[in-house]
Amino acid sequence: MNKILLVARREFLTRVQKKTFLLSTIGLPLIIFGFYAMIIYFSIKTTDNFKIAVADKANIFNGKIESKDNEVVFEFVQSDTAALQSALAKNTYQAFLYVPSGFTLEGKDSLQFRSAKSVGIMTREKIQTRINKALEEKRLIGFNITKAQLDSLQKEKEYIQFSSASGKTENETKVGVSYAVGMISGFMIYIILFIYGTMVMRGVMEEKVSRIAEVIISSVKPFQLMMGKIFGIGAVGLIQFLIWLVLVFGIQFAIAMMFPSLVQSMQGQPIQPAGMQAAHAVQESGAMNGAMKGLSTINFPLIIGCFIFYFIGGYLLYSSLFAAVGSAVNEDPQDAQSLLLPITMPIIFAIVIMMKAVNDPNSGIAIFGSLFPLTSPIVMMARVAYGVPDGVTLFQLILSMALLILGFLGTTWVAAKIYRTGILLYGKKITWKVMWTWAWKKN
Repeated sequence: MNKILLVARREFLTRVQKKTFLLSTIGLPLIIFGFYAMIIYFSIKTTDNFKIAVADKANIFNGKIESKDNEVVFEFVQSDTAALQSALAKNTYQAFLYVPSGFTLEGKDSLQFRSAKSVGIMTREKIQTRINKALEEKRLIGFNITKAQLDSLQKEKEYIQFSSASGKTENETKVGVSYAVGMISGFMIYIILFIYGTMVMRGVMEEKVSRIAEVIISSVKPFQLMMGKIFGIGAVGLIQFLIWLVLVFGIQFAIAMMFPSLVQSMQGQPIQPAGMQAAHAVQESGAMNGAMKGLSTINFPLIIGCFIFYFIGGYLLYSSLFAAVGSAVNEDPQDAQSLLLPITMPIIFAIVIMMKAVNDPNSGIAIFGSLFPLTSPIVMMARVAYGVPDGVTLFQLILSMALLILGFLGTTWVAAKIYRTGILLYGKKITWKVMWTWAWKKN
């Protein structure tokens, strides 16, 4: 055990003390933040204060069009089209909306909207949405619907109340937060397995190609060398991951302080990525008290505990396989690409199952993915986010953890037998068939 710790300490210090570690850990997020901040700055700057003059001769809007932010501003004026055209030429306004005196909501005529320059698709969508909403309200009021009745119709009401068999109520906010937590946790472990697994493989390849492994093997056993590299590089990855986590939250806080209108700007976008569905559900469910109520129903101690366990278990399981591949590869990097396919396929398959599990945590494929050791580190996090026993039963959780431990012991045993032969073998192209014979070869 002492020799394993010595190897792990050497791997940890040699990587942490390099300048590239500081550059990749601290410099890279700051550079990304700089580009991200510039993109946000210019995007806000280019769409800020789009002033529209409204000449409402028919008094359709009653002197008011709702505007949730400062990107699109409606200003009512008493001017004719010639004066509006002149104001447009002088750049007093970016556009104008002219409503003729004979315009009616029941007629077939369209409103005249003119702009000095071409209007972007996002700004066009905001203008169209707000004008259509104001006209729709005017039409409903024209059918003798009072303002109170109109507000009541437009207010969302939940007619169906979802609850589990135990009687526990599940609102949309809780489901949205569970979706987001499960998705983020699964993707974080997915990234960890790929980044730090390949880091272990490259570390083994470097020592083999440079013949340093031959010297080290004279002092420690191949199994001790492999486990030391796994623990040492894993510690580097853990430190790097924690620093990134702190920087990400710090950068997000800094962005929120520097660009306070950013959240409003993003809420006004008509097109959202698929990953923002959960956040959209939280926004639509109500005010901040509803979101806080949804967060309070999430068992974060369970999620954090499971994340740490599956983070460590998944890394140890896959890093042993990556180390085995690294020990079998010679100078040609293309050999590693061909040998990595059987290892990376389960990780990609786990992401596919996770996309199903976050929507249906109790489906058959989700249960299988959360129990199978090669996919459980990613899929189980999607189910745990919904809680116990709603998302996953306690028996399934314990069984999944036990199978992951057994899977790690099994892959470590197989990888160690491959490692001890491959680390000292040179000049031969290795295939998985050859590696399989090494794994079952007697001592």
